[in-house]
Amino acid sequence: MTIPNPAPPGADGGTQGDESVAVQAGAVAATAHAPWYLRLPIVSHLRRSVGLQRGMLIAGLVLVAGLLLTALLAPLIAPYPFAATSADGTAFGTQQPPSAAHPLGTTVAGYDVLSRVVFGTRTAVAVMACAVVASLFLGVLLGLISGYVGGWLDRILVMLADAIYAFPSLLLAIVMSIVISGGQSSAWGGILAAALSITVVFVPQYFRVIRAEVVRLKAEPFVEAAKVIGTPHRRVMGTHLLRNATRTLPLIFTLNSSEAILTLAALGFLGFGIEPTSAAEWGYDLNRAMADATSGIWWTGLFPGLAIVAAVLGVTLVGESVNDLDDPRLRSRRRRKGARR
Repeated sequence: MTIPNPAPPGADGGTQGDESVAVQAGAVAATAHAPWYLRLPIVSHLRRSVGLQRGMLIAGLVLVAGLLLTALLAPLIAPYPFAATSADGTAFGTQQPPSAAHPLGTTVAGYDVLSRVVFGTRTAVAVMACAVVASLFLGVLLGLISGYVGGWLDRILVMLADAIYAFPSLLLAIVMSIVISGGQSSAWGGILAAALSITVVFVPQYFRVIRAEVVRLKAEPFVEAAKVIGTPHRRVMGTHLLRNATRTLPLIFTLNSSEAILTLAALGFLGFGIEPTSAAEWGYDLNRAMADATSGIWWTGLFPGLAIVAAVLGVTLVGESVNDLDDPRLRSRRRRKGARR
């Protein structure tokens, strides 16, 4: 019996594989020759997204853009200052329902709800940016050093990270807020106190992720080869390890951003936030609106709660969509489906 020779590449049996390879090669070539502005992180993710994933990413971007624009243009959007209880010599009144003068009503203290919600975006964005950026730099730096150096330094840093991670995050944030600001303070003092307390909570998360990746990567052949040819340790850490260990950071960054908003709101709700006359804060407004709910006054708590939900939902949608698009398994799956069609 004669065994037939295998069909060469490109024959009948390899048509589907060749089409898949051609689709992947075309996608890579198009990406490489695209203009620089189309290769930016969010723009490139938006171009690669399809179907429901694109809808989720667009919805998240719209919510995040609305949050940032509202924070930037708060004095122009809000009809009154956040601590104003009167205008033109006329008091607003307390617990007034929505009207032409106050589209979202007034609170029990006589503040305009719309103005408090709009200016609350500034506080949320400031705390989120300070806390997440500080914890990102500290966590990545400590994780990179700990994973690469190892030894007694690695054991001490891991022990400290585990000790911090063992505490409930909200309880640790409350303790740090009390230690830093005494519970309540001015606008920037309260923002920095909340940001620092949230930073302490988030640093172990970045530390664990980066350390685990560095420990795995430093045994790879390309790192060993860099050491053999005499590459300095600083260059090995910054060029070979850091660039390959930060793939999952966008997801952690966005999830921590949403968690920072929730932690700030929880601090304000429990009475450890910012003074209401220093800055507007959604958690404090929710705390003051609890007694109104039993009296049928719904507008004082509904709109700050919706603002928190919209901010957290937008950041989370962006983070989840970017993580899915950066996953090679999901990306190759979409390409195979396109090749079949």
